[in-house]
Amino acid sequence: MNTEPHIVIVGGGFSGAAVAIALMRLAPARVRVTLLEPRPLPGAGVAYSTAEPSHRINVPAARMQLAGDEEGAFDRWYREQPAFLTDPDALREDGAAYPQRGQFGLYVARRFAEAAAASGGRLVHLQSSALAFDEGIVVSESGQRLRADLLVLAISHPPPSVPARLRPWLDHPGLIANPWQTERLDAIGPDARVTIIGTGLTMADTVAALSRRGHRGPITAFSRRGLLSRPNLSGEYPEWQGEYLRGNLRQRLRQIRMDVAAAAEHGLPWQRVLDAVRNQGQQIWQGLSIADRLRFLRHLRSYWDVHRYRIAPQVADELDRRQDDGSLRVLAARLGALEARGAALRMTLAVRQGQDLPASLPLEVDNLILTTGPAHGNLIASQPFLRDLARQELIRADALNLGIDVDSRSRARGHRRDDAPPVFVSGPAARARFGELMGLPQVADHAAFVAAEALSQLQIIHPERCPAS
Repeated sequence: MNTEPHIVIVGGGFSGAAVAIALMRLAPARVRVTLLEPRPLPGAGVAYSTAEPSHRINVPAARMQLAGDEEGAFDRWYREQPAFLTDPDALREDGAAYPQRGQFGLYVARRFAEAAAASGGRLVHLQSSALAFDEGIVVSESGQRLRADLLVLAISHPPPSVPARLRPWLDHPGLIANPWQTERLDAIGPDARVTIIGTGLTMADTVAALSRRGHRGPITAFSRRGLLSRPNLSGEYPEWQGEYLRGNLRQRLRQIRMDVAAAAEHGLPWQRVLDAVRNQGQQIWQGLSIADRLRFLRHLRSYWDVHRYRIAPQVADELDRRQDDGSLRVLAARLGALEARGAALRMTLAVRQGQDLPASLPLEVDNLILTTGPAHGNLIASQPFLRDLARQELIRADALNLGIDVDSRSRARGHRRDDAPPVFVSGPAARARFGELMGLPQVADHAAFVAAEALSQLQIIHPERCPAS
């Protein structure tokens, strides 16, 4: 082994930066780390690089932190920043703070900078993207060639997949296919008729961003089930002590429903039960059969997502306001026909029964926005570097179409070659194996786990705990 092996991390959003920080904490003097990230600040990524003021973290700041941080570290840091004083809406009546999302990106970037400064040059951010892999060398877009003793993939959020019916209209000015490009919302007039495909977190963010811009026109949001993300819990409640590690999917679902009812009898909200499920999420997932995992993805995933990934109370308030005044309606429907009528778009929605609407609903809108969430099933195809690794059979898609296939140590499954370094995967791209890997603290814990496993692979440390099998 090299006395100072080189780890290359591809992707410097939260997952990648968290792995780098953990590597420096665990082995600061015996490893070099290069983080490849095209954005100027490591740690922000898609989720936390937004400068849109209406985009807020979805849980109280006290629950957002890196693995190894003292409890409440981000919350204390944020309350000392000028941004806290200039954003009175961040603080809720119960004392919890919900900062603008970019503040957490700044916090992680600060922590990365501190780790880099303390590393004596062993931790470096290279502001570029990985382009290709050539016999153990990562080739960047800017032309650097980095020999890697170990590779960590922390790429996890491709843009939404564009439905086939929308593809002929990608150049139409009224269609916004990437909702993360919030500058596109600036051109939407205050009275514009807007339809949004998707009713989850990104839709909620989009409505809040439009409202901040003074939009007051009608908005129709639809998805197959028409489910809205639930609001976060306000106030202090004791934790629910439920245990959900036994039985098949149906039996566990029955137990959760019974516990929600039992909690309500004791004055506890359903959120506390779902928090207990979330905390056991990885163990639950790994205890399910493949058939039950597929059943979950087919029948329950939408319901889990809207209860697990909740919206900030400020955003929930705005959705309530617009629904109350009639400027926002949420439907269970699917897109039928779509055609252009000059600057407008004419569409037909196939509406699910039971909504006091015709089965076929015509709409003419000025803007159509796609907010169906990242297309994780297309992750490998979305990135040239991942495509190159797949071509060389060093990585492959997982069987559930959620990201990249990994083993119990989060190593990519593929063809082992003597001229290729070990490849690890950190973050949501590994969730087909690990399950709950989309929100904090699970992503933070997984980053620390990957760092420890990577150093163990390089024979620098022995991991303190073994992964679940």
